[in-house]
Amino acid sequence: MKVTVLGAGAWGTAFGQVLADAGNDVTMWAREPEIVEGIRDQHHNAVRLPSVKCLPSNMTATGDRAQAVSQAQIVVVAIAAQHAREALELFAPLIKADAIVVSLMKGIERATGKRMDEVVREALGGLPAERFVAISGPNLSKEVADRQPSATVVACEDIDNAKIVAQACKTQYFKAFVTTDVIGVEMCGSLKNVVALAVGMARGAGYGENTAAMIETRGLAELAALGEAAHAESKTFQGLAGVGDLIATCGSPLSRNYTFGANLGRGMSVEEATKVSNGVAEGVPTTEAVVRMGAGLGVKTPLASAMNDVLERGLTCEQMLHELLKGNITEE
Repeated sequence: MKVTVLGAGAWGTAFGQVLADAGNDVTMWAREPEIVEGIRDQHHNAVRLPSVKCLPSNMTATGDRAQAVSQAQIVVVAIAAQHAREALELFAPLIKADAIVVSLMKGIERATGKRMDEVVREALGGLPAERFVAISGPNLSKEVADRQPSATVVACEDIDNAKIVAQACKTQYFKAFVTTDVIGVEMCGSLKNVVALAVGMARGAGYGENTAAMIETRGLAELAALGEAAHAESKTFQGLAGVGDLIATCGSPLSRNYTFGANLGRGMSVEEATKVSNGVAEGVPTTEAVVRMGAGLGVKTPLASAMNDVLERGLTCEQMLHELLKGNITEE
C-alpha cells in the first residue's frame, strides 16, 4: 500500500520503518528540510532517530503537504499531540476521501480536554469514525527501530479497517492485535504517561520497588475507572494498550515521560526538566487535562491530582507521595 507518515520524530520514523519492512511504499512528511533531505537522500534520520543507520529503500520523504498525501491509502499521524489540530487542518483538503487515518499520538488536548480521536476527526473536517484508527501499546521507539519483537493494538469502530492497518504493519518482529474499543485504547495511551511521570519521579528521588509498584497499580486503577466512566471496555486496560504500555513506559529510561519525572525527582524544576528532555513528554500537558476529565466524569484522580500539584505548585516527590497516600481507608 501507499502509506504516508505525518511527522518524522523518533516514533513516526520507527513506525515508518515497520510499514516499509511490511512491504509498503512509505513517504515521511516533515517540516524540517534537514530531516527530509536526510531520509530522502541518505536514508537516515540523524536528527530524530540516529540509531538507525540505514532506513529501508522504500522509504522517502517530502516537505510538501499535497505531495505527501495525494496518493496515500493510509495516512499516519505522528505529530506532538498539543499541535495536532493546527497541523492537521492544513491537510484536511488534501487527504483522499477514502483514506484511512491512523493516530500514533498519545495525549489529551489541553485546551479542550478532548482525546486524539476527537481532535483528529474534527481537524480533518468531520472524518467518519470508521476511517479513524488509533494505535497504542508497549512500543518504545528505539526498541521498535532496533527491530526487537514487539506488539501493539489497532483500534477502529470498523474492525475490517483495523485489520487492514494491522496487516499493513505486520512484520516478523512486529504484530498488531485489533479491537473496536477506540476510546479505551486512546485513554490507555494518554493516561499512562501521567503514571510514568510519577514513577520516574519516585525513581529519581531514590525510592524503590514497593513505591514504584504502588504508583503503577494505583495509576492503573485510576485510568481504568476513568475509562469505565467514559464507556471504554474494561478488558482493554488489562491488555497490551493498558498494562503492557504501562510496564514499558514506567520501567525504561527510553520513555520520555519516565525520564522527565526522574529529573523532577532529582530536584530539577519543571522548566529545567523541560530543557534537558529529549523530545516531548506528553504526560506534562496531559496531567491537568486528566484532572479536569476526572472532575467531569465524577471520578476521583488522586495520582493525577498529586502530579498536577507537582507540575503547577512545585511539590517535592515526598509531598506528592504524601498526597497520594493520605485519606480515609477504602476498599481497593
